[in-house]
Amino acid sequence: MIKGGNGFVPTVPLRLAVRNGLDVAVLFLTETGRVRGDGDIVFHGAPIHPSGAVRLLGEESGTVWLEAGLTAIEDEIVRVLVVGSAEVGALRDVDELSVEAFAPDGTSVARYDVTDAGGETAMVLAELYRRAGGWKFRAVGQGYVNGLAGLARDHGVDVAEDAQAQAHVQAQAQAEAPVPVPFQPPAPAAASGPVPFHAPPAPSAPSAPPAAPGAVPFHAPAPAAAPIQPSAPAPVPVFGVPSAPAPAAVAPPFPPQPSGPDWAFGAVFEPYTKTGRDNDVITLNGLPPGPVVVDLSIRGDGYTGMWPLTRFNKEGDTLVNSTEENFRGRLLALVPGNGRLRLQLKAEGPWQLQVLPLAAATRLTEEELEFRGPDVLLHTGGTADLALRYRGDDNLIINLYELEGHDDPATLPRDENVVNEIGKRRETVPLPEGPVIVHLERADGPWRARLKHLEPHSRQSDGALSQVTDIGKAKGRLRRGTH
Repeated sequence: MIKGGNGFVPTVPLRLAVRNGLDVAVLFLTETGRVRGDGDIVFHGAPIHPSGAVRLLGEESGTVWLEAGLTAIEDEIVRVLVVGSAEVGALRDVDELSVEAFAPDGTSVARYDVTDAGGETAMVLAELYRRAGGWKFRAVGQGYVNGLAGLARDHGVDVAEDAQAQAHVQAQAQAEAPVPVPFQPPAPAAASGPVPFHAPPAPSAPSAPPAAPGAVPFHAPAPAAAPIQPSAPAPVPVFGVPSAPAPAAVAPPFPPQPSGPDWAFGAVFEPYTKTGRDNDVITLNGLPPGPVVVDLSIRGDGYTGMWPLTRFNKEGDTLVNSTEENFRGRLLALVPGNGRLRLQLKAEGPWQLQVLPLAAATRLTEEELEFRGPDVLLHTGGTADLALRYRGDDNLIINLYELEGHDDPATLPRDENVVNEIGKRRETVPLPEGPVIVHLERADGPWRARLKHLEPHSRQSDGALSQVTDIGKAKGRLRRGTH
């Protein structure tokens, strides 16, 4: 399995092998992406989860063995992370670094060999996560140069360090050498059986996301005499919730992008807009089958999650999983062949959702884009390098959908995962000739992106790139179903 790959595993007691010579920990996460408390960390000092679902069995010839009883994992837990850290040096120094899952009969059901480890001293190697009533194994490979302490803090764990450990870390940082920072217990004078983890403090509220240039701001309903912001072309009542207070600054929606002669994949239709508040199931009938852009903005500071619902009314793959305040982002969804798209939304506060044609997504050019949150971008030119600077603290996952030779607009080709990291990053991703969908699947934080070394498209000279109808002139109207 390659980095970012995933697959179902049998819902049976699994044994997991982590190689070679690493310290191993397991984190139990709720849908917020955080542990509930000290009990949700399994490590050498607490080798059994309170539920009994995961046990740290010990080490044999450099391999650490875990046992995971998937049926015993509590319903509140949606992800189980397998974490490894190096006592000395960096993970690039670990020979044959891997994690493998075995069924009770000894059959290997999933394996991930880490081939790109660098100066990190800790890494989320893999995760087991719920999907469609079962469990899947994902090859993660997300490293941390600030060690196990940094990894733990990102998942809601308050790591206690005594003064000697802090001084050691500071000295090593000054020497510019990566040092693993182990989980260590506090050292009060009369402590007995100290626990090295503490319940996480209340997270500080992130700053409100910046407005996108040229976007139409959202405004809660207001009296007729309420002033309109000078930069807004027209007042747009968005949330439609009378009880919702008018915010001082609300994330604007993405402006609809006109389709151009350089994009021909997917049907064109009039955008559909839906507003509401808190959790909901949103149903859209009469959409053309195929990929669409779901533009979602929420005013609130709670958890945001969205999943497409299958024909069996089961959750599909996660579209968004975020704890960002005032979440906003563009998501990539696939309309089934029957033209009926159903989306389950978990949110706290008023929200607006728009469904747009794929052709309405933002084009990548040599001019810098600046935004925050997940997004769907289109590359239509020749070969180029995508230069991206990410300033978030959480996941950055980027997938490419290369559409050359893919003639079925009702489906998407297999995606290629090109970035799967955590924390602030500078990335340069080589892009093939367009048309290519660049999907920022996870990006909880601000980012900037532009093309470098852009070459002319090999087919521009012969006019082979077909044209599409302008969205503003689309004749078909979305048939509104039961909402």
